[in-house]
Amino acid sequence: MDIRPADLPDARGYFGRYGGRFVPEGLVPCLDELEDAYRAARKDENFQKVLMHLLTSYAGRPTPLYFAERLTERCGGARIYLKREDLAHTGAHKINNALGQGLLAQRMGKRRVIAETGAGQHGVATATVCAKLGMDCVVYMGEEDVHRQSLNVFRMKLLGAEVRPVTSGTRTLKDAINEAIRDWVTNVETTFYLFGSVVGPHPYPMMVRDFQSIIGREAREQILQLEGRLPDHVVACTGGGSNSMGIFYPFLEDQDVRLIGVEAAGRGLETVEHAASLSSGQPGVLHGSLSYLLQDQWGQVLGTHSISAGLDYPSVGPELSYYKDTGRASFVAVDDRQTLEGFESLCKWEGIIPALESAHAVYHATSLATQRPAGEIIIMNLSGRGDKDMGTVAGALGVSL
Repeated sequence: MDIRPADLPDARGYFGRYGGRFVPEGLVPCLDELEDAYRAARKDENFQKVLMHLLTSYAGRPTPLYFAERLTERCGGARIYLKREDLAHTGAHKINNALGQGLLAQRMGKRRVIAETGAGQHGVATATVCAKLGMDCVVYMGEEDVHRQSLNVFRMKLLGAEVRPVTSGTRTLKDAINEAIRDWVTNVETTFYLFGSVVGPHPYPMMVRDFQSIIGREAREQILQLEGRLPDHVVACTGGGSNSMGIFYPFLEDQDVRLIGVEAAGRGLETVEHAASLSSGQPGVLHGSLSYLLQDQWGQVLGTHSISAGLDYPSVGPELSYYKDTGRASFVAVDDRQTLEGFESLCKWEGIIPALESAHAVYHATSLATQRPAGEIIIMNLSGRGDKDMGTVAGALGVSL
């Protein structure tokens, strides 16, 4: 029997063989409480009304679906549309999920919110929502990311959040999640863990996907209005997977729409310095979920590298793992050099400065457009803006700021 995407995850939190809950026993009641609260909120018309009001009046939704005319002309092939999540409040798609979970925390009576962040965009979104709703906020961030994303660290502090640098391990997103989980285990009675991606134990992959699926719902409606038909390809960068699942989900049952996730190849898939878990990983458990994972022959988690802090993670959401195995989505990897090419091309040809995470998708979308006929349509999720990455890009290009 065919399984419809709307039926996933199953009652145990699995997408096929992926997902589930691999957590300390003390967290199980907390996750049960969270799932019950979320399922009740999802059916609550007032909760949905308040969330939609904040998404429109505060976060700036709907975001435009923009025809990249000059970029399309330069590629000489398929038409490229950009879903402009960079224009959402705080500069990325992360605000969609942060508002949803922030309201859920408020509904559950949790006044202290913790979060992890890599590129800082989820941290900024969480700090923003906590400021808006009057909650205490603590953000865990790897020390390496604190240095390369110093602008977002300052923004979080301005918004009233406490930023806690994490000095263990690779000092990146993986380690920030480790510390956030330790905090949550210790403070489950008073604390809500506002997870930023479609990773972690059930119900987080489902919950984050649902909150982010507004991206794809809007894009689907907008392209039908603009072109009178669905796109041929939907492209999104893929780290943990929140922006890719957000835009993919409403298109999953449209079998003629090809879904393409773009991972971080870092310094090359032939090296160990990349973060392409779907391209090069094997199933394994990290942060409470079974999914594709970069690991050695003994099952130890490997270090990762990407020029973009937001994709610098050794695993991926379980739902994306399921769609890789079933063939519903395909995945490619773009290296740091190609990412910079994508970054510069969008700057020069459209006057839009993308986040380095999004620049991975820009490179693949433009490469794909050159290979496809002019009658085809590509929607690319421009998940965030690049203000935060100016120092990294300048350094990579040998430019002094």
